[in-house]
Amino acid sequence: MSDRPASWRMPTPKQMERLASKPGRPPDPVSPTLGPADDLPEAYWDSIVRDPRGQIRTGVPVQQRRLSEIPRHVLRVTCRRCDRIVEIKTVDAVRLYGAHAIWKEVGMKLLDNGCQERTGRLEEDGCWPSFETP
Repeated sequence: MSDRPASWRMPTPKQMERLASKPGRPPDPVSPTLGPADDLPEAYWDSIVRDPRGQIRTGVPVQQRRLSEIPRHVLRVTCRRCDRIVEIKTVDAVRLYGAHAIWKEVGMKLLDNGCQERTGRLEEDGCWPSFETP
């Protein structure tokens, strides 16, 4: 057992100098490290701009559309508090509420007075709707 147990892992300074001065090995390229104040490379920004996840969606969210504008056959709204799910066919919703009704208002009517989680405070009672894609 040696006095320096990790001495076998690290080459001696003389061995390091010999390895560094070998003629067949190209020198390591030195790349400057970027700091917080430095500008990021153009390739980074190009990859950010081209990423499809970053594209802005210009469409109107489904909960703000009129029933006649929604192409789905079934509409679903869930309560985030009591986990109740209400589904209705689009044609039935149009028949009951009209083609120009907003889906958010129709979904709120479907969930009205049905939440099982009651707090007793008027402003907190009722369902918290979540409009999902079935």
